Amino acid sequence: MAFRKAFRKLKIFLEMIKYEHTVFALPFAYVGAILVQKKIPSGHDLFWITLAMVGARTAAMSLNRIIDLPIDAKNPRTADRALPRGLLSVKEVWIYVMISFALLLISAAQLSPLALALSPGAVAVLSFYSYTKRFSWACHLFLGFALSLAPVGAWVAIANRVDLAPVLLGAGVVFWVAGFDIIYACDDYDFDRRHGIYSIPACFGLKKALAVAAVFHFTAAVLFASVAFLLDLGLLYCLGVLVAVILLFKQHKLISPDDLSKAGVAFFHLNGALSITVFIFTLLDVLFPLNVSSLASNLVSFALFR
Repeated sequence: MAFRKAFRKLKIFLEMIKYEHTVFALPFAYVGAILVQKKIPSGHDLFWITLAMVGARTAAMSLNRIIDLPIDAKNPRTADRALPRGLLSVKEVWIYVMISFALLLISAAQLSPLALALSPGAVAVLSFYSYTKRFSWACHLFLGFALSLAPVGAWVAIANRVDLAPVLLGAGVVFWVAGFDIIYACDDYDFDRRHGIYSIPACFGLKKALAVAAVFHFTAAVLFASVAFLLDLGLLYCLGVLVAVILLFKQHKLISPDDLSKAGVAFFHLNGALSITVFIFTLLDVLFPLNVSSLASNLVSFALFR
């Protein structure tokens, strides 16, 4: 009986933190890890990077639910979450937070000295981002910054240093996440305005918000592409970025200030597909490198001497 109760609580907790949304950050952590040496990392590194990501995201989402409890209880969209309904207690969720942060720190210690040294900073960022919506419309960018720690942290975990390439990749994640979070926040436009929540839609209106999201997504695409030039990546990575651009474009075709009914589709399905796409094409690029210049040279040689 006790086991069933514990399992039921765990299921409720996983639903509360939206474990399926791990698909946003985890693939980019693997991208950062793969690009360090342009090869698949060791099983040891992949194992501890994965655990670090699980710990970081679980702690961040659990804290978010605790911090936002008064807001979630008033919002019709979030009032049926576990904490507002009393399915979990705040004390129980705090236990998950402590365990998850411990997992993050232990994992960092298993990876590299710099990863361990920087991990308290990651804890601070993950703890603070939920408060930003209370005083700044830049909350979307801060959320993006929190998720950008995934590729940068994975690079640091293996290389034990910070380089320009993961910073650019992380900056791309910042603007990608901020863009789709603005779209998602459009669903709460009326509620946020009534309750003084700082979001770009609430502060500037839906039309301007969607325009800002489009600019952010264009910036993200440029930053993702710049990584290819900096690391001399091949055709497959570039193809992955192109598919990501198409997915971003499709998001903005699905919604308008007058019709936000498909904002949820844009938020989850298309963005989940984007992160997985970038990961898969990065992996393929490392396994089957196709340098653009050499490919063009081979095609010319084939045409001339066939």
